[in-house]
Amino acid sequence: MTLDSRGRIADASVMKELQWTPGLRLSIRERRGLIVVSADEQGVFKVTKEGHVRLPAVVRQWCGLTAGDRVLIVAETGSARLAVYPPAKLDEMITQTHDAVFGGDHE
Repeated sequence: MTLDSRGRIADASVMKELQWTPGLRLSIRERRGLIVVSADEQGVFKVTKEGHVRLPAVVRQWCGLTAGDRVLIVAETGSARLAVYPPAKLDEMITQTHDAVFGGDHE
């Protein structure tokens, strides 16, 4: 998925899977390089009237995200959460796995 200039996640299939509708309150946090979006009655953010999740600028800055960046999004339906994996986190995870499998030999 590609982020637009406003940091919107506009994947209708994910929103449908999570059963998130416009106006639903959300909490958005950064955790260990991931962005975690959760349904939260006390949350200060909301699903937009168009059915999008907008990642706040401060969260995008923490994770080094800019408009046009591609991210991996994973819906955790059982816990009504959305995990957003920025490119830097994916690179880190792939490198760690590669090192574990090949002993750090990158040739």
